[in-house]
Amino acid sequence: MSVLLIGTLDTKGTEFAYVRDQLLAAGVPVTVMDVGVLAPPAFVPDIPRERVFAASGANYALVKAAGDRGKAVSLAAEGATKLAAELHRAGKISGVMSLGGSAGTTIGTAAMRAVPVGVPKLMVSTLASGQVQHYVGTRDVMMMYSVVDIAGLNRISRVVLDNAVAAMAGMVRAGAEPKSPVPGSDKPVIAATMFGVTTPCVEAARSQLETAGYEVLVFHATGTGGRTMEGLIRDGLIAGVLDITTTELADELVGGILSAGRDRLTAASLKGVPQIISVGALDMVNFGPRETVPSKCKDRRFHEHNSTVTLMRTTPEEMDRLGQEIANKASAASGPTAVMLPLRGVSAIDAGGESFWWPEADAALFQSVRNWMAPDVEVIELDLHINDPAFAAACAGKLLDLMKRSAIK
Repeated sequence: MSVLLIGTLDTKGTEFAYVRDQLLAAGVPVTVMDVGVLAPPAFVPDIPRERVFAASGANYALVKAAGDRGKAVSLAAEGATKLAAELHRAGKISGVMSLGGSAGTTIGTAAMRAVPVGVPKLMVSTLASGQVQHYVGTRDVMMMYSVVDIAGLNRISRVVLDNAVAAMAGMVRAGAEPKSPVPGSDKPVIAATMFGVTTPCVEAARSQLETAGYEVLVFHATGTGGRTMEGLIRDGLIAGVLDITTTELADELVGGILSAGRDRLTAASLKGVPQIISVGALDMVNFGPRETVPSKCKDRRFHEHNSTVTLMRTTPEEMDRLGQEIANKASAASGPTAVMLPLRGVSAIDAGGESFWWPEADAALFQSVRNWMAPDVEVIELDLHINDPAFAAACAGKLLDLMKRSAIK
């Protein structure tokens, strides 16, 4: 297997030739994919640009003649993504690497996101010191800042590229070495969601599930965490879901900064994976420092978690809408599903005497779940706080029961 090196060989051919040669000198086989458009490639690639654009359903000659750079980048990204996925499925690549500015980073990381977690992915980019969520997505893409523009070889760029080559070579070699089985690596996997204000519940439930013989992956419900979990469920890697902390739904509804998108809370339902759904941290919407909170919200109830995180309490009206959303998504589940409601509070700061304690708001959430839930989905109401040990035990026990019943079928 080889490293797939994706590059615009018309504008950065010298730099890609250097990286290719350094990888080969390190004993790492290389497959070069050309995603350039304008000038001819600086050297002959293993995968020509014509094949890349054809994979996206386009004709390279027509794309070049059109002269639309933005469209060309989009088509190149689509083609590179399809080919990278095909090469990985065929067992022909052991890693993906690229260099670039905005266009090269867009194309290279799109292809990287098409291969599974665990396959080395390294993007040397002029954009790596800024906001990279768009490029990384929910995959383990490593971003390395190029320091200088990728425009020729000099005393800075050579050092950066040499380090990048060493990193990729090391990752590929480590992946190729035979390893002893990791203890517990054959255990079924359960995905769980957690926030700081639901940690006691999730930690107690995790311990119970691990004792029962499962491996538990805990995802921080920060938007990216929820999307990552949903993606792994869709990939078929998850046997059960303990979705204690659905707070990302509140950010999507109200406009907070930690939304996981409209598809949150759908993958397990579509895949038929047994799931427990609860309402952890739905009492809050997340913003940055206090000055970043929209002015329209200035009269709302707030809790300053720290200097960089400001929490805003959800209202009864918002909780009502969140309850309906949870009920609708749970009701659409094709697999065993139960919804667990902690009637004494949904987060550490939603309890008697705490800053977000608002019984009327919580009551609106619970009643909405009751009103909209399909009759065949079990709603379990417990007169407990979400962080009470008994609530955690009930959630873990119910999930184990649903998984056992699913296995029997």
